[in-house]
Parts: sequence; structure tokens; C-alpha cells
Amino acid sequence: MSDRLGLRERKKRRTKQALIEAAIRLFDEKGYDDTTVAEIAAAAEVSPATFFNYFSAKDEVVFADDVLYDGLLQEAFAGRSADEQPEDLLLRTIHQLSTADAWSFPFDHELTRIRARLIATVPPLRAGALLRNASLQQRLAHALREAYPEELDALHAAALTGALIGAIDAAMHSDLDREPTTDVVLQAAEIALRGRR
Repeated sequence: MSDRLGLRERKKRRTKQALIEAAIRLFDEKGYDDTTVAEIAAAAEVSPATFFNYFSAKDEVVFADDVLYDGLLQEAFAGRSADEQPEDLLLRTIHQLSTADAWSFPFDHELTRIRARLIATVPPLRAGALLRNASLQQRLAHALREAYPEELDALHAAALTGALIGAIDAAMHSDLDREPTTDVVLQAAEIALRGRR
């Protein structure tokens, strides 16, 4: 029985991955507004009904990995050492996030770059990213307060995490001629938390 569940889970992951890849490639080739769910499903070789088993709308495909953040953040914060300062914890967390194997594509993958460009240039995706970043920033600030209840107040935690998320977002989406890399993200995080070096 467990083998069957394992096979089923692997098949579901392959289907979800195929839908994500098909959608991002089609959004890039045809444009976000001109791509239909039916076309995404056909490119992934599944039915439109199957698409809706995984995503409720086509914009969700672009943000499919958002469900991974809380688990990855929890894992990073669990590894906190007693003498680790808040800025150091946040920088280590960003490094772990940017190099995690859990994402749909590695950070330096072509589809990661296309996804970043789509988010920067397609208004509904940009709006969705801003809302998701605001939610992520609040969850990260809450986790930081819990990790440092004596050292940080709510304002300090919000300012640190807001600066961090804002800097990374700017680095990922403001210069479309430059490819986003782990180094760029880490440099942006370092500047936000430690100032110019």
C-alpha cells in the first residue's frame, strides 16, 4: 500500500511540475493574457479538469512554490544558534532559501529567470507578488519576534524583514537585463541588513 501511495505522490508531483513548466513557457511565448488554461493543460498533456485539481487559476501556477516557504523558514529558524544575531539568522535563512532543492526549478534555471521577468512585467502577476511578499514579510517578522522575544520589538522585527523582502524583490525584478542569481539575492540581503559595504 505504501508503495502505491509513493507512486501516486510521485505522479502528482510530475503532473504539477509539467503544468508549471508548460504555463511559464506559454506565458513567455504567447503572453500571459493570451494563454488559456486549456492550452496549458494540453501542453502538459493533461485535461483542463486536471489543471484545476492543482490550481484554481492560471496565476497560481507562477506562484506554485509559495506553499514551501513556511516549511523552509521553520527549518532555517530551527537551526539557530544561541549567539546568532537577528541579521545573521535572516542572512543564513535567505541563503538556505535560495539554495534549497525543494523549489520547482533551481535558482539559475531558465524558467526561474522567465518567471522573474513575468512577475516584473505582467501587472496581475506583479500585484500578486506584492501581496504574497507582504504576507511572507509578516510571517517572517512574527517568526523573528518569536526567536528573539527579549531583543526585538514588533517594529524592529517588521523593519528588518521589510527591508530584507523589499531589497530582494528589487534585486529580482528591477533590472531585467541582469539575470537574477543567488549572489545578487545575497548581496541585496546583505545591503538591506548591514548597509553598504
